[in-house]
Amino acid sequence: MREMDNLLVFGLWVVMVVPVAVKGIVANTTVSSPLGVPKVVNVGALFTVNSVIGRSAKPAVVAAIDDVNSSPDVLGGTRLNLILHDTNCSGFLGTIGALQLMENDVVAAIGPQSSGIAHVISHVVNELQIPLLSFGATDPTLSSLQYPYFIRTTQNDYHQMSAITDLVTHFEWKEVIAIFVDDDYGRNGISALGDALANKRAKISYKASFTPGASLNDITEKLTEVNLMECRVFVVHVNPDSGLQVFKVADKLGMLNSGYVWISTDWLTSVLDSSDLPDLDTMNLIQGVVALRQHTSNSDRKKSFTSKWKSIKDKDTSSFNSYALYAYDSVWLLAHALDTFLKSGESITFSYDSQLRNTNGSELKLSALRIFNEGNKLLETILNTTFTGLTGEVNFDEERNLVHPAYDLVNIGGTGLRTIGYWSNHSGLSIATPESLYAKHTNKSVDGQRLYSVIWPGETSKKPRGWVFPNNGKPLRVAVPYRYSYKEVVTKDKSSGGVRGYCIDVFEAAVNLLPYPVPRKYILYGDGKRNPSYTNLVNAVADNTYDAAVGDVTIITNRTRIVDFTQPYMESGLVIVVAVKEAKPKPWAFLKPFTIEMWLVTGGFFLFVGFVVWILEHRLNHEFRGPPSQQLITIFWFSFSTMFFSHRENTVSTLGRLVLILWLFVVLIINSSYTASLTSILTVQQLTSRIEGIDSLISSNEPIGVQDGTFAYNYLIRELNIAEYRIKPLRGEEEYMNALRLGPKNGGVTAIVDELPYVELFMRYTKCEFRIVGQEFTKSGWGFAFQRDSPLAVDLSTAILQLSENGDLQRIHDKWLSAASCSSQTTDVQENSLSLSNFWGLFLICGVACFISLSIFFCRMLCQFRRFNPEEEEAHEAVESDSAARSSRRPLRTISFKDLIDFYDRKEAEIKEMLKRNKGHVTRDSDDHSG
Repeated sequence: MREMDNLLVFGLWVVMVVPVAVKGIVANTTVSSPLGVPKVVNVGALFTVNSVIGRSAKPAVVAAIDDVNSSPDVLGGTRLNLILHDTNCSGFLGTIGALQLMENDVVAAIGPQSSGIAHVISHVVNELQIPLLSFGATDPTLSSLQYPYFIRTTQNDYHQMSAITDLVTHFEWKEVIAIFVDDDYGRNGISALGDALANKRAKISYKASFTPGASLNDITEKLTEVNLMECRVFVVHVNPDSGLQVFKVADKLGMLNSGYVWISTDWLTSVLDSSDLPDLDTMNLIQGVVALRQHTSNSDRKKSFTSKWKSIKDKDTSSFNSYALYAYDSVWLLAHALDTFLKSGESITFSYDSQLRNTNGSELKLSALRIFNEGNKLLETILNTTFTGLTGEVNFDEERNLVHPAYDLVNIGGTGLRTIGYWSNHSGLSIATPESLYAKHTNKSVDGQRLYSVIWPGETSKKPRGWVFPNNGKPLRVAVPYRYSYKEVVTKDKSSGGVRGYCIDVFEAAVNLLPYPVPRKYILYGDGKRNPSYTNLVNAVADNTYDAAVGDVTIITNRTRIVDFTQPYMESGLVIVVAVKEAKPKPWAFLKPFTIEMWLVTGGFFLFVGFVVWILEHRLNHEFRGPPSQQLITIFWFSFSTMFFSHRENTVSTLGRLVLILWLFVVLIINSSYTASLTSILTVQQLTSRIEGIDSLISSNEPIGVQDGTFAYNYLIRELNIAEYRIKPLRGEEEYMNALRLGPKNGGVTAIVDELPYVELFMRYTKCEFRIVGQEFTKSGWGFAFQRDSPLAVDLSTAILQLSENGDLQRIHDKWLSAASCSSQTTDVQENSLSLSNFWGLFLICGVACFISLSIFFCRMLCQFRRFNPEEEEAHEAVESDSAARSSRRPLRTISFKDLIDFYDRKEAEIKEMLKRNKGHVTRDSDDHSG
C-alpha cells in the first residue's frame, strides 16, 4: 500500500504538470446538470486496447453503450456518452490516463482491467466520489474497506484460488509451486491461494515470481530452479499477454512431460477463447494443462450476444472471452442504477474542492479534478441493483462481491478444450452445472466432489504423483540414532551404508517396494556413548536439519504435531520389569482354593442337606432311626460322607433321593473346582514381588529405572505424576540388570519401565531372570519420521503394509529380534481363591429343591395327622362297652406340638396301619347306628 500511495502522489504530480484544458474555474461554484433529467451523462472507460482482455472488452463496452442508448426500457431520454482512455499496458501511463479521465465530469468509470492501476485509481475515486466498476481487476485485496468506491463486476480471485485448492485436494496433493507475476494481481492472488491451501492442510512449497514483462532468460532461470525441486504441481497465475512464454520455456526444459501437473488460472482460457482457431504450436505447448474459466450461464442473452459479436465493427478478434461479457454487464449495471437514481428525483452535480484549488502559488492545476456530489447515493444504488445479464444473475453480497461465484474446469487436449467439471462456492467440485445446484442444499463433502477424467501431460490418464525426488543431486538426509544399547535394533556399521539393524532392514525393504528410486544418505545421530534423545531427533527433522529419522522412534502425540509418521512397523507399549523371588511353601495352602465365605457356606450346606435327608427318610428308613445320639451322628456322618460319595445309608423316599441327587451334583462340581485350583497352587512355581502393576508402582515411593533417551521419562512425570527424583535413567542391559539385582535399598531400582521390544531383548540377555508384571499400560508403535506433509511418508506407509501382508516384516523381525521366549514366565501366577460368587447358582438350586421337598413332606404329614385319633387307638386295646354312646360323648381333641412330634416319630407303616383300623371302626359304628 505504501508503494501505491507513492505512485499516486507521483501520478498526481505528473498529471498536474502535463498541460490540461481547465474548464472555467470559478471560486466556490458548482456545475450542475440542467433542471429535469439530463440529456447526456458522461461515462468513462479504462482498459488496455491492445491486450487479450482489452481486445474483447472494448467492443463489448461500445456495444453495451449503443444497446443502452437505443433501449426504450432504461434511462428514457438520457444518453450515455462514453469517454475512453487507453492505458497502453503501462501502469504509469494507465494511471495518468485515469486521472485525465476524471476531468470530464464522469459519473462512473468502467474499468480498469489492471489490478495495479485499480489500486491507485481507487484512491482518486474515493476523493472524487466516483464509482469505479472494474470488469478485470480480480485482486482480492481490492474488496477491502479501504476502497469504498471500487466495485468489482467480475469474479474475485479469492474464489478462483478456493477452486484451485479444492482441485488440489481432490487429487490428494499436499504441495504446489506457485509461478506468478510479481505485481498486485499476482502477489495477492497467490497469497489467497496460500491461505486457502492452509485451510485444507496443504501448502505452497515454493513461490516462483518474476517481474512483469520478464525476458525469456529470466523465466528460464526461474523455471530451471523450480525443476530441481521435488514438487511437480505448478499453479500458473500470470498476465494473459505474456503467460504463454512460461509454457514455451517449460517445454524446452522438458517440464510438460509425464509426471508434471500444470494448473492455470483463468488467464489461459482468456487467451484461448479470444480466438476461434488457436495456433497449433500454442496448443501443443499446453497439452494436459487444467485451466479455470469464469463460468457464465448458457442463456438466450449470451447466445444472442455471440451472434451479434460477428456484426460488431472495429474489433480486433473474431471471438471473445468471459471478460467481454462482464464488461458488457458492467455498462448495463450502471445504466440500470442511473435509471433508478434519476427516477428517484436525484440530480447530477459536481463541485470544486477547496483543498484541490489551493495551490499555494504553485503552477499545478489541481482544480481540474472535481467531486461528484451525488456519488455516494449512486454507489449505494449500484450495489442494490439486481438484474440478469449475459453472465447470469448480477447481484452483490455483503462483501460487495458477485453472488454465486463459479468456474469451469477445462482440460486442454488435442486442438480444443474439454470441460471436466465445475466449481462453485455452493457445492464445490461437480460435474453438474452450478445453476442446477443452487436450488439444492449446500454439499461440500468429500464424497460429493466429482470430476470427469483428466488427460495429464504426457497423454496419460493416470493421476500424477505430484512430486519426485529433487534433481539437484541432494539425497534424502536420513538421521539414524547411534545407540549405546540394544544394538540389534539399530547401530553403526562398517558397511557402505554405515548403519545396520532391524529398523534399517525394514526401511530398506519398504524403499525397495516404491515405484521410484530414493537416493538417501544415512547420518548417525548421537555419539554412541549413550542413547540419544529421540525428542531432539524428531525436532531436528521438523527443523529441516534432516529429511527423515529412521530408527526405533516411538509414535506419540507430541511428536505427531511437528512431523509425519509412517504406518507403525512394530507394535510397542510400556511394561514393568521387576526382580522376583520364589514364594515359600505354606502349610495351609490346601485352604487357598476357597475363600472363607465359600468354606463356611459349603460346610453349612453339608449339614443342611444331611438334616433335610434325615427328615425325609426318618419315618421310612430304619437306618435313620434309633436313639437321639445315634441319629445325630448319622446326620453328621451322612452329610460329610457325601463329599467323597462314600455314604453307606440308603435313601428310600422319592423326595430324599431327589435332594440327594442334586446335592451330589453340587458336590461333584465343588470337588472338581477345588482339585483344579489346589493343583495349580501346589504345582506351578509361585513368584512374589511387591510391585504387581502400574498402580502399585505409582503408589510406592521407590526408585524406577527408565531407558535413557526414550519418552518414558517424560511420560512417567507428566502423565502419571510420578516425582522426578524417583526416576533413574539407565543406559542399557548391564545397568538394567545391576539396578534390579541391587534393589531400592542398595542404590538400585524397584522396577524398570521400558517399551516391550527392548524388554524382550533384555529378558533374552538375562535368560529370563526377571519378570514382567501387570499389563502394557500404553499402546503405541515405532515408525519412520518425516517432515510435515512429506509425500514419502504416505508411500512408505503403503509399502510397510505390503511388507506386513507378504510376511517379509515378520521375517525381518525373526532375523534380528527372535529369541527364546519368556512368555510362560512373564506373568506371575496369582493365588486367586474361588469365591461364593462362582457357585451361588448351584447352592440356590439345591436350596430350592430342599425347600420344595420339605414343603411336600410336611403337607403330606399334616394331612395324615388330621386323620389320626390316638384316643380311639387306646380304646381298641380295652373292652369297648358301647361304641355308639362313646362316640357321641367324645370331646374335641386339642393338637399340641408334642403330639405332632410323637406322630412324626412313628414309622410310616405303623401310621398307615392305624389309619386303616380307624377307618374300619368308623364304618362299624355307622352300621350300629343304622340297626
